[in-house]
Amino acid sequence: MFASVLIIVFSVVLMAYWFRYSCALLLRNAAESRGAFADSRFSVGEVQRRLESGEDLDPLHRSLNRDYRVFKYLVEHASGLELETIEDRLLVADYKVMQFGYRLTRTMFPTHARHALSEMASILDVLVRRMGEQAGLRSET
Repeated sequence: MFASVLIIVFSVVLMAYWFRYSCALLLRNAAESRGAFADSRFSVGEVQRRLESGEDLDPLHRSLNRDYRVFKYLVEHASGLELETIEDRLLVADYKVMQFGYRLTRTMFPTHARHALSEMASILDVLVRRMGEQAGLRSET
């Protein structure tokens, strides 16, 4: 019985480690291959700049949530736009994990909350860029 519990706990820890490492690699690779322009219709770039300046986190979180809702709406309702790759789905799951992490840490650990918001912004940036590529659109600057 003890061995089974130990194996399950160890497997869950390894799965969580794999998930976080995979998401970090996806974000790093996307940052390296990122184009020179950002989509001005989403506030991701502004949120990333404001995170560095040390502003209040709740308005930034609301802004990212608005962008995420717009992104999800477009993916669900636009013809030909889908989260077709496992990488996209991993990034969406990571966004939700970081959102939960932000809610847990925003009052007691603002540095961790700021990191969670930064990762959420990076994820949205990658997903919006991929959506634009999938649609064959060039973003407005």
